Amino acid sequence: MHIHILGICGTFMGGLAVLAKEAGHKVTGCDANVYPPMSTQLEAQGIALIQGFDPAQVELKPDLFVIGNVVSRGNPLMEEILNRGLAYVSGPEWIGRHILQDKWVLAVAGTHGKTTTSAMLAWILECAGYAPGFLIGGVPMNFGISARLGGKTPISGEATRADESTFFVIEADEYDTAFFDKRSKFVHYRARTAILNNLEYDHADIFPDLAAIETQFHHLVRTVPGIGRLLVNGREDALKRVIARGCWSEHEDFGVATGGTEGWALQTHDDGRFDVFFKGRPEGTVDWALSGEHNRMNALAAIAAARHVGIAPAQAIAALGRFESVKRRMELRGTVRDIAVYDDFAHHPTAIATTVAGLRKKVGAARILAVLEPRSNTMKLGTMKDALPGSLSDADLVFGYGAKGSGKDALGWNLAEALAPLGARAQAFDDLELLVQQVKAVAQPGDQVLVMSNGGFGGVHQKLLDALA
Repeated sequence: MHIHILGICGTFMGGLAVLAKEAGHKVTGCDANVYPPMSTQLEAQGIALIQGFDPAQVELKPDLFVIGNVVSRGNPLMEEILNRGLAYVSGPEWIGRHILQDKWVLAVAGTHGKTTTSAMLAWILECAGYAPGFLIGGVPMNFGISARLGGKTPISGEATRADESTFFVIEADEYDTAFFDKRSKFVHYRARTAILNNLEYDHADIFPDLAAIETQFHHLVRTVPGIGRLLVNGREDALKRVIARGCWSEHEDFGVATGGTEGWALQTHDDGRFDVFFKGRPEGTVDWALSGEHNRMNALAAIAAARHVGIAPAQAIAALGRFESVKRRMELRGTVRDIAVYDDFAHHPTAIATTVAGLRKKVGAARILAVLEPRSNTMKLGTMKDALPGSLSDADLVFGYGAKGSGKDALGWNLAEALAPLGARAQAFDDLELLVQQVKAVAQPGDQVLVMSNGGFGGVHQKLLDALA
C-alpha cells in the first residue's frame, strides 16, 4: 500500500511513518515545516518528504491519505482530497487497523508522564525478552528510536491466555484524532493493558472542562476487554470518577498507602531508591538515577502493567535499574564553567512544578534558574497562567519567554503580569537573545539552568551553552 501522510513531521505521525515503512508500505508525506531532526530521521528511512500542502500532491496517486490532527478544513491539499472523493483516514485509526490489529496493546494514558512511563514499560518488556513494538512521543535513550514494530514472543505466567503474542506499547494521547473525528486518539488502540496515569485539566483548545476529558477517558475504559487490565492511579479523584462510571475489566490501583492489602504501593529512601509493595507484600527495591515522585509513580505503573503480561515484579525492578530516561526529560545538555543546562518537556503547571521539585531534590541548595516558554495551546490561551508562579516557586530565578504579536506562536496574555507574584525573582522577555544574555549575566558556577518547553524554543539550549562558555 502507498500511503501519503499529511502532517508527517509531528512526533506521532513521524512514528507512524517509520512503522508503516517497516511494515512494508510505501510511505511519502508532507508538512508545513519540513526540518531536522524529524526530516532527517524520515529521509534516512527512505521516506520522501514534500514541503507544504500543494493540491498537486494528489497526483502521487497513493492508495490512501493519512491525515494528522494538525490538518484542518481550508488546508489546500485536504480540500482537493475532499473535492475528488479520495480515500483518507486519520493517523490513529490507521495505526489501529494496520499496526495494532492482533497485537497485545499496552496503552499508557494520562495528562502527565505518558512518554516516560511508555519508555519504562517498553524497556521492561525488552529486558524480559519480549521484543515489544512501540510508538512513543519521545526518544527513549535505551532504544535510541521512538517507534518500531517488534516481533512475536513466547509468553508465560499471567499471559498464558495466548500461546504467543506480539506486544506493542503505545503512548495513548487524549488529544482529538482529526478534524473529522473529535474522539481522543486512544479509543482507536483497543488496549488489553491500559495505564491511567493521572488526569488533570489540559488541552483547553478542545476540552471545555475536566468533566469532558473524564468522558473521553471512560471511552478508553469501555474499549478494554474483560480479560484486559486497568492500572489506575489510586491518588487521583478524577480517575476514581472515571472508574465509577463503569469498569468491565480487571482493575488494580497503584500509588495506594503503604501497608495496605490492596494495590501497588511505594516507599521512598532518602537516596532516591524506593521499595515496591503489592498487596502489602514487598517485591524489591528500585535503585536508579531518576528523581522525583512523579517518576516513582510512573515506574510503579510500568511494573504493575508488566505483571499483566507475565513479567515478575522483581524482573521489572531490575530492568528499571538500567533505565536511562527519555530525551528532553531532565536531559543534561551540557555543563560549562560548572553551570549545568538541562532540557525538559514540561509545559503544564503541574509538570513544571514536579520537574523543578525533582531537580531541587537532586541539587539541594544549588541555585535553579528556570527558563520557561509557555508554548502549548492551553498555555497560549492563558487558561493556566495564574498557576505559573506557584509551579515555579522552587526556582531561585525565572526567565520567561513569550513572543508578542498575532502569530500562531504569540501569547494572548501578558507574561510579565502573570509572573509578577514572584517579584524580582522573575523576568519576562519577548526577545530570545536578550533572555540568553540576561541568563549569562547572572549565572554563577554551581547554578542549574532548567529549560522547559514542549517545542524547540529557538535552540535556546545551545545558545545558552555558547553564551556561558
